Amino acid sequence: MKILVTGKGGREHALITALSESPQKHELYAYPGSDAIASLATCVSAAGLPELIQWMKDNAVDLCVAGEEAWLVKDRGLANLCAEAGLPCWGPYKEAAQLEASKVFAKLFLQRHGIPTADFTVAKTAEEAKAALTEFPIVLKFDGLAAGKGVAVCPNREEAEAFIEDVLSKRVFGAGDLLIEKCLTGPEISIFVSVCDDQYQILMPARDYKRIRDNDEGPNTGGMGAVASRQLAPAELLARIEEEMVKPTVAGLQKDGLKYRGFLYFGIMLTPTGPQMLEYNCRFGDPEAEAVMPMVRGDFANYVFEAAKGSLKPELIEFAEGWSICLISASAGYPASSRSGDVISGLENVIDARVYHCGTRKNAEGQFETNGGRVLAVVAQGTTRQEARDKAYAESKKVTFDGLQRRSDIATLHFD
Repeated sequence: MKILVTGKGGREHALITALSESPQKHELYAYPGSDAIASLATCVSAAGLPELIQWMKDNAVDLCVAGEEAWLVKDRGLANLCAEAGLPCWGPYKEAAQLEASKVFAKLFLQRHGIPTADFTVAKTAEEAKAALTEFPIVLKFDGLAAGKGVAVCPNREEAEAFIEDVLSKRVFGAGDLLIEKCLTGPEISIFVSVCDDQYQILMPARDYKRIRDNDEGPNTGGMGAVASRQLAPAELLARIEEEMVKPTVAGLQKDGLKYRGFLYFGIMLTPTGPQMLEYNCRFGDPEAEAVMPMVRGDFANYVFEAAKGSLKPELIEFAEGWSICLISASAGYPASSRSGDVISGLENVIDARVYHCGTRKNAEGQFETNGGRVLAVVAQGTTRQEARDKAYAESKKVTFDGLQRRSDIATLHFD
C-alpha cells in the first residue's frame, strides 16, 4: 500500500513512524516532510493541493492521511479534493474542518447540539471586545487557525486589552473575529476519537502543557510536553465524556450534514461541576500525538485505510498499558520568535526513548540543526508515570543546542 501523510512536524513524524511499524511494509510518502521524516518516507514536492492530488493520482497512492490542519481548509480542502479524485483520505471535509478553523463555528455547533461549554460572546472590533470585558480572568480566542497561539487566558484588563489590540487592531493572526469566553477552572484532558461517519472509537486520552515555562506561566505555545495513559481518565469520567460530548458531536455532524472521517480531538476542562468542552481539533494533537503513537499496537496502517474508506474496525489496534511522556525542546526566543541554525548535539546518545523532529533540518555538514520554534520531542514509556517521566528527562538531557528551552514539570503539574 502507498500512503502519503501531509505535514512536516513532530506529529507527522510520529504518525509516519507508527505507519512504518505496521505489520506489513508500506511505501510511505510525506508532503512536504522534513529531513528527519525522509529517513522513513519519500518527501514529495508540489506547488499546492491540486498539484499534490495529481501527483497522488499519477503515483497510484492508496491513502492520504491528514497530519497538519491547514491543508484541510486550504483551497477547496484536502479531503474534498481527494474524494473528487477517488482517493481515500483520513481527514474531514473542509466544511466539517470548520470545527477547528473557526472557534465561532465550533461554539455555535456546541450550543446547537447541547454540548457543555462556557458562555461566550463574539466581537468584530476592538471596541466591541473591550466593552465585553466584564469579569476576570477571561479567555480570548482568535476565530481562525493560529498554530495553537491564538488563545489567551487574561487575568486582568491590561493583558486582555493588549491581546485584543494584537488580534483586532494589529491583526497579528490575520483577518478574523474574537471569541470572548467565560474562564473555566480545573485540569484539562485531551480525548482523541476516530470518527467515521456515524461510527466512532475513543482512543487513548492525553494531557498537554501549553505554556512556555514551569507552573503554566508565560505565553501559550503549540505545546511544551504531553502525558498519555488510560489511567488519565477513570472509566466513569470517560463514560460521562462519551455520553455528554462524543455521542452528541458525532450525531451533530450527521444532523448538520458534515462529512467526517478522521481523528477528532476534544479539548476538555474538568471543572468542579463536570467536563466542559474547550475546543475541537480536526486532527491528532501536537505534542499529544508524539505521546500517544508509541502506545499503539496492531495494524495502524490498515486501521486508518479501512476507516478512510468508511469502515471503522476497532479490533485492528489496541493501546499499551502504562504511561507515555513527551518532552519538547524549544529554540531560543520561542514563542515570540524562533532562532534557527543552532547545531543539535547528542541525538545519537538517546537509546531508551523515541525522538521525533518537530523543527529541524540538516546543515551542509549533515548535522541536524534547529529550524523552528519547537525543535524536538523526546518520548519515553514506563509502567508508572514516575518511571516514564524519569526516563524521558534522563534521555532529553542527552540532547543539547544553544538557547534550548525545556520545562521541568511535565507530568508532575496537575498530578501532585
